[in-house]
Amino acid sequence: MAFQAGGQRPVPPPGPATPESQAYLQDYTALLEAVPFPSLVVDHRWDVLLANSAFRTLFRSAGPHPTAMPDDNFLRFVLFHPDAAEVLGEHESSWCLPMLAHFSAALERHGHDPGLQAVRRDIAQDPIMEAAYRQGLPHWIRAVGARAVEHDGAVRPLHHPDPRRGTTECRVVVETPPVLEELGYTRLTLVLREPRRTPHRPPRARRTASHLRVVPAAE
Repeated sequence: MAFQAGGQRPVPPPGPATPESQAYLQDYTALLEAVPFPSLVVDHRWDVLLANSAFRTLFRSAGPHPTAMPDDNFLRFVLFHPDAAEVLGEHESSWCLPMLAHFSAALERHGHDPGLQAVRRDIAQDPIMEAAYRQGLPHWIRAVGARAVEHDGAVRPLHHPDPRRGTTECRVVVETPPVLEELGYTRLTLVLREPRRTPHRPPRARRTASHLRVVPAAE
């Protein structure tokens, strides 16, 4: 389970649960909360270890989901939550496909991890997402280049719930200090840009389970 900055859940123990690492995470929680942009710390499964108030505000409209809440596992949220496209603009090309690419790399490194294997099974249960993962993803990477799948430095569209922000963009900044890296964690911050000037965006229908359109369904 995730720990939300602000003290609602205890900090989960790191790999080697030492008093020093626990104290570091407690202090890092305070640092994260002082950041005005949405920021989170994840492990190799994309389980969310820490998340600040700005992150929770960005995803506050996400409805309940048994396995894909944004502050529990961000990978699952992007891939499986029916409300993800309400916040993550150009959801398929800008968020889903890069996350699928990172998931594929994580699965190669940690192939026996039960959490990653569970994600793989859920992908396989959605025929369209399975086709995107097995067939569409390699073609997409070749078309856009390896750099497009990297999170650090990527500029991606968002629909912020605050009307003063509205439809905007964020630059993803991956900034992981050595202590977090030693614990197997990664920090990402979504640096919000000035809002775009666009016409009113009508409400989007909730997506069904098979929501990817990058790869057409089999005839």
